[in-house]
Order: sequence, then structure tokens, then C-alpha cells
Amino acid sequence: MSDALSAPQSTKRGGFFPLGEAALWVMLAIYLALVIGFAWNRTPLAEVLAAIGIFAACVHAVLTYGWRDALVLAAICVLITFTMENIGVTTGWPFGHYHFEIEPNLPHVGAIPPIVGPLWFGMGYFSWVLAETLLGGAQARLSPRFRLVALPIVAAFVMTQWDVVMDPPESTISKIWIWHDGGAHFGVPLSNYLGWLLTSWLFYQAFAIYLSGRRDVSRFALQHARTLRLVAVLLYLASGLTHVTPWLIGQSGEVVDAAGHLWRIHDLRETTVVTMLFTMFFTAMLAALRLAADKADR
Repeated sequence: MSDALSAPQSTKRGGFFPLGEAALWVMLAIYLALVIGFAWNRTPLAEVLAAIGIFAACVHAVLTYGWRDALVLAAICVLITFTMENIGVTTGWPFGHYHFEIEPNLPHVGAIPPIVGPLWFGMGYFSWVLAETLLGGAQARLSPRFRLVALPIVAAFVMTQWDVVMDPPESTISKIWIWHDGGAHFGVPLSNYLGWLLTSWLFYQAFAIYLSGRRDVSRFALQHARTLRLVAVLLYLASGLTHVTPWLIGQSGEVVDAAGHLWRIHDLRETTVVTMLFTMFFTAMLAALRLAADKADR
């Protein structure tokens, strides 16, 4: 792409910049450790970590697609998700009846706190990259038309896995948002996950249609495709592993959802870890194995 960042001539194969590569990996390792250790608890540090994650998604998108396409991707995601979230809060469709408790004093986009759209983009973008990685080995065998359909569907499931892991502790324990009628999945209704699947698919399908008309690929993205994908895998995985920390701490007590159902906090934390291991962790492992297989084939 004409506006994408180009790789410098002196860049080593497989890394970013010769003098800064080790420092970048150390910084990433520190960030991942902080996410796993502290992002589960709603604190100012957790908010800073979330902001860094969103910024990382923006930088990753620019390096991969270029400034123009990265802006288009972000705009598509934010527009669709704010629209669907506002419909959801107003009507109860497609997620169920809920409202947000965070940022009550800040200006909202309709009825939605402003951070919601960027969070959708941050995690949504990395889920998209994981889905691309999972299907990457089949590029030579799948037609562009098939990938135009398959990639958004796979990405939507990868994205929704995150919410299946994240929603019960964030809504039932932290009460960042409230489900008015509760739900069988530790206070969260099935309709929420179906709504996430639909919303994710809508903006991923729009992504795919837009990108299908973009043929140029930045030189940087070509030279560092495996590294960029690995970074996305690690960031996605860390957002799931953060839920291991409160389980290891051994939180106890009970919490009541909006429907009056009593849940044991320890049970909820342990179930979250079980769910994460067999969804997000498994998906990230498959993506990492795909990258390793691609390297071995070269």
C-alpha cells in the first residue's frame, strides 16, 4: 500500500529493527506480565493497560495495512459496534437487557460509554489476525471468494470466545455492566453471546469486503508477517490468562446478580479459567502451531 510503512533496508530478517528488537520484546514481555497479573481487577493500572492494548492494536494495524486502511478498519468497527450496543441497550436485542455502570459522568455515544468502541476494535483486531493465522496455511487452496465468507465467520467465533471468558466475572463480580434478568452462565444470558457473534460477524464481514478490493501489501508487513502475527497471538492470549490470577489468589465470598441469583465467587473464577483454557488458550495454541508449521515449511 502506498501509505503503509516500509521496512528499512538494514532490518534483519524475522525482527523489527536491529538495535531495538530485543528492547521491544522485553517491553512486550513486561506488558504481558502486567496484563496477566493486574488487568483482571478494575483499577487505574488496569485502565492504563487497556489503553496500551488499544494503542498496540492501532500500531499493529498501521504496520500491517497502512494508515488509510487502518483508519477505515477502526471506523467500520466503531460505527457498527456503537450502533449495535445502542440498539441493545435500548431494545434488548440482540444481546439481552442490560446497561453499563462505568463512566457515568463522561459524555456517552448514545447510551454507551466512549471506551466501548475502542475496546471492541482492540480485541476485535487481534481476533481478526488470529483468524487469518488459523486459515493462513490454506491460502493456496482456498479461493478468494471462500475466504471472503470463511474468515469473518472464524474471526467472529475467535472474538466471541473472549466475551464468553470475560463477561461473567466483569458483569457479575465487577458489575461493570448489569444484566437486568441475569442469566444461566453465571449471570449472563445466552443471548449476549449470540449478539456478540452477530456484531462481530457484521464488522468482520465489512472488513473483508473492504479489504478484498485492496491488493497492495506493505513491504514491512510482508517481511515481518510471522512476527506481527505472533505479537497478536500473545496479546490475545494474555487477555485470557489474566483470569488465572484471581483464581490463584483464591477469592472467596458470594455475589448476587440483578435477578437475585446467588453465585459463589470461587466457582465463578474457576469456571472462567476452565472456559479460557478450552477456548482462548486452545485457539491461541493452534495459531502459534500454524506459525511454527509455516516456518518449518520454508
